Amino acid sequence: SSDVCSSDLFGHSTRVAFYCLQAGQELGLSKEELYDLELSALFHDIGKIGVPDAILLKPSRLTEEEFKIMKSHPEKSAEILQGFDAFEKIAIYAKHHHERFDGRGYPYCLKGEDIPFYSRILLIADSFDAMTSSRPYRKGLSYETAYSELEEFSGTQFDPYLVKNFISAMEKDKARQEDTFQLKIIDGLFKKEAA
Repeated sequence: SSDVCSSDLFGHSTRVAFYCLQAGQELGLSKEELYDLELSALFHDIGKIGVPDAILLKPSRLTEEEFKIMKSHPEKSAEILQGFDAFEKIAIYAKHHHERFDGRGYPYCLKGEDIPFYSRILLIADSFDAMTSSRPYRKGLSYETAYSELEEFSGTQFDPYLVKNFISAMEKDKARQEDTFQLKIIDGLFKKEAA
């Protein structure tokens, strides 16, 4: 049912927002910049509402055709968001959160610094959550293993400077030993562990 998908999407988006905030604070971003970054994270996957549940929830590998449909979600996110004046920048960050540092990402094969700064942070936070969250068919990776993956694909998939920053920020957060987190924009306490 869509409920499973939407609640999982909500959990994913709140965790990505939290990771982005940690990285943004580590980078010394201003309050306004952190607000934009958090907003981008909360809405980066909104385009997935245009992707059928059969694809979103498929436990096995996607076919080429299904992957093509899945790859349309960043542009769908942007289409939804750019309809609102306040979300114009957010739409751009969402549109490019699957670009790769080496230019082999999508939808526009942007490379390195051509990829919007917040999109580069989003990709790291998004990938980190995907790696550390358990799925019906596999257990999530430990933070340490996920860090190694980020480092391994540093310079190809991810911005190397932002990977270092992200790991440093997450290590500081881990040292606080808190099971829950709060966001700035949405009220409530959220669990760090994916359900």
